[in-house]
Amino acid sequence: MQYKISTLIVLASLLFFSVIETGCGNGKQSSNGEAKAEENYTTYCASCHGEKMIAFTDREWKHGSSDSALYASISHTWAKEVRSFDSALSDQDKKDLVAYIQTGIKNANKYILKGDPTSNIFKTDSLTLRLDTVFGGVQVPWSMAFLPGDQMLITERGGKLYLVQPGKEKQEVRGVPEVVAEGQGGLFDVKIDPAYPTNKLIYLSFAKGVKSDSGVVTTTAVVSAKFDGQTLTDVKEIFVAQPYQKTRHHYGGRLEFGRDGFLYVTVGDRGKEFDNPQSLQNDAGKVHRIKTDGTAPADNPNAGVGGNKPTVFSYGHRNPQGMAINPVTGDIWETEHGPRGGDEINLIGKGKNYGWPVITWGINYDAKVISHHGAREGMEQPLLYWIPSIAPSGMAFMQGDKYKGWANTLLVGSLRFRFLNLCYLDGNKVVKEEAILRNIGRVRDVRMGPDGFVYVAVESPGFVFKLVPVN
Repeated sequence: MQYKISTLIVLASLLFFSVIETGCGNGKQSSNGEAKAEENYTTYCASCHGEKMIAFTDREWKHGSSDSALYASISHTWAKEVRSFDSALSDQDKKDLVAYIQTGIKNANKYILKGDPTSNIFKTDSLTLRLDTVFGGVQVPWSMAFLPGDQMLITERGGKLYLVQPGKEKQEVRGVPEVVAEGQGGLFDVKIDPAYPTNKLIYLSFAKGVKSDSGVVTTTAVVSAKFDGQTLTDVKEIFVAQPYQKTRHHYGGRLEFGRDGFLYVTVGDRGKEFDNPQSLQNDAGKVHRIKTDGTAPADNPNAGVGGNKPTVFSYGHRNPQGMAINPVTGDIWETEHGPRGGDEINLIGKGKNYGWPVITWGINYDAKVISHHGAREGMEQPLLYWIPSIAPSGMAFMQGDKYKGWANTLLVGSLRFRFLNLCYLDGNKVVKEEAILRNIGRVRDVRMGPDGFVYVAVESPGFVFKLVPVN
């Protein structure tokens, strides 16, 4: 069932922490102007620009976004570039539509804040934080994992794995598999085996390449390895997504151990391959569930189904970039990138279809509509979606009591707008959001440490910060 534009605007206003304001520049909107403009957008604009007006407004404007430029575009001044609805709209209708579009432009720019931070002290609604640097000197720290003895393992997308110990210089770990560090490819997640104190096993995900007649093709792969404190040994490939493809985009690559003891692996749709996510006969656009030897659990939804991939747990995903286990319920939560608009938080369920690209709340990067459906029977709706896209990354549920006012919250990184998103939860609902650590850098990962502190990884230049409350 398709949502109405009015519902989308209300949702968008909640997501961006303010009520949408009407009016544009010096133009005035008639008393019924907003409702009529909404109706006119649906009737005349949505078929080409998408039903979510705010996604359409998150774009570069070829002819400008001033009131006069928008009015001229609606009036078909730019010959042969847009369909003409000039005769269908009155002068007031056009002015009201301009005002309506300007609300979308305003909200599309809501997260943009000029200027870098001037200190390592940041204020939030409930407390003040100090950022202590625990790691640096790289470009893209992609993930973090915690070892006994206050030690950390940190992946760098370029292909290096580092051991960080208190009071010592970072140490590069030897034995890391070769990665294809091109485009969005490289070394991704690192995960510690639940039985690490006895088996010393860790897991790495990465972009793997092989030579083909058309050049090097790549995919998402996972290895297990023993870590002796300096070197990885007994490195074994336990998962290699099929098929290999030429693109260097949308690998996914997040790893998480569920309460069931199985390893969950995200794989993106690989970019332009729109058919992948809905096909159960390939691995792309899926969340996979595997044993630590790479085999599929017998109760996976596609295990034993001829032709289908037995490791698939859920499907219809675009590019899953974050995954975390809810410590209260044990549920698996996931963040994924939409196109222009439609980034999502999803509650991952066994055998469920999350709809990409059949349904989406976003449009394509060239502003063309991908799907006219935001919802459809038999396909899951996200717990939350963002318009405009914030490019969500790593995520972590808040645990412990070190952070006043942060009980029942979820932390999600934003790559695009360079902040940490603090989501206040009521069960499985996000009831409030707060953008914190504004302009800290492209937030790639966020983790709860065993010491009860939050650790945040940012990129270009790359650092890992420890968030310390100071009040």
